Amino acid sequence: MADLDGVTTRVVAPNPGPMTLDGTNTYVVGEPGSGDAVVVDPGPDDPAHRRQVEAVLGSRDAAPALVVVTHRHRDHAAAARHWAADWRCPVAAPTADVAGPDGVVVRDGQRLQRGGVMLEAVATPGHCSDHTAYRLDHGPLLTGDHVVGRGTSVVAYPDGDLESYLVSLRRVAHLGPDAIYPGHGPELSEHDPMEVVRYYLDHRAFREQQILALLSEGPQHTTRLVRLIYADADPRVLPAAAASTRAALEKLTREGRVVVDSGAIARLP
Repeated sequence: MADLDGVTTRVVAPNPGPMTLDGTNTYVVGEPGSGDAVVVDPGPDDPAHRRQVEAVLGSRDAAPALVVVTHRHRDHAAAARHWAADWRCPVAAPTADVAGPDGVVVRDGQRLQRGGVMLEAVATPGHCSDHTAYRLDHGPLLTGDHVVGRGTSVVAYPDGDLESYLVSLRRVAHLGPDAIYPGHGPELSEHDPMEVVRYYLDHRAFREQQILALLSEGPQHTTRLVRLIYADADPRVLPAAAASTRAALEKLTREGRVVVDSGAIARLP
C-alpha cells in the first residue's frame, strides 16, 4: 500500500505477471474525514486483496460509496460488481455489462462526486474500445492501461485501435496532469509525466517505421514481423506484441501505406 497524495492510496493486487507488472493497482480515493471513499479498478476478485482494500477504508473510517472501473478487462473489473453488491454501492464503468443493471454507465466528461472528491471521466479509447481515464480534481489522472508505470501499453487488437490510442495520448498531453496514477506499475509524478506521453507517441511511430523498413525488403507474414520486431522480448509478452503489431498494420492499411491480404501477408502497395 502507498499513500500517494493524502487523498489517494494505491493497493496492489496479488496478480503479478508480464502484462500486469507488479499487479493491478487499485486506488482508494477520498478526502480524510469525509466518511466515504471511491474504489477505482478493484481488479481480481481476490479475498486477500479485498481485505487490504477494506483495511485502507477502515484506516480512513470511510465507507465505500462508489466503485469505478477504467475498462472491461478482467484484471481491472472482475471484482467490481461483487464487491459493490456487498458494500451496497453502485459501480460506475464505461459499459453496461461492467456497471451492471443498477450501475452508472459513464460518458466522456461526466463528473462523479463522492468522498469529498470529484472524478471526471476522460474517454481514452485505444488500448480497448471502452477505455476511460479519470481526472481527480486535485490534478492527477488515473490512466488504467492507457499509460502504465513501466514500459508501454498494448493496443489490444481487434478491440483496441491504434489511431484512437494516439488521439487519446494527445488528449492526455493536452490535459497536462501533474501526476499519472497508472493501472500497473508506479505512479509517474517525480518527473514531467508528459515526457512519458511523448515517449509513447515516439515509440508508436518507431514501431511503424520498423514495420515499413521490414516490408521494404519484401512481403512478410504478420507472425514473422512480430518475431523480427520483438526478437529479444520475453516470450510471454509475444501475444500482446502481436496484437499491437496487428493494430499498427491496420492503421497503416487505412492510410494506404501497407496491404495485408487474406493470408495475413503484409506488403507495401
